[in-house]
Amino acid sequence: MSERDDTAPDAPLPEHTRPEGTTDATIEALGKYSEALEVIEDARGSLYRFHRLTGKADLAIGEAVELFRKAGHDGIADRIEREIIGRNVLEGRWTFQVMEEYDDGYYAAVRASERAAREELVGGRRHIFEAEMKERERTRGLRHHEARPRPAE
Repeated sequence: MSERDDTAPDAPLPEHTRPEGTTDATIEALGKYSEALEVIEDARGSLYRFHRLTGKADLAIGEAVELFRKAGHDGIADRIEREIIGRNVLEGRWTFQVMEEYDDGYYAAVRASERAAREELVGGRRHIFEAEMKERERTRGLRHHEARPRPAE
């Protein structure tokens, strides 16, 4: 697929077309790397959910400690307060530290690597694989199958 005129009414925007001379194999490889990054984004979301759920549970444990005290079970409350409240979820880490390490390490490295591959191979363009799939599958001329958003009226 070659670059298209940005003014064509039913053509993808230039940033969604492959640069001249880019091979199918290159687009496929970039598409697979983009897919992998999407899975990592999903995993990152799960990690943030883990952080929020663990924090919510920790606050509920604190409330349970107070309820044990009100019910006259100071020994149980003391034990939970000493052994559980403030406890690390992983060796030396609360969940915010796990998130920071993931974000600053693996997540940042994969994002930078994926971006560098796109910059080097297609001038930074994103989702060319998907844009070409859209072009193959859409019905030209049919409402809701346009190549791009309609201009504001």
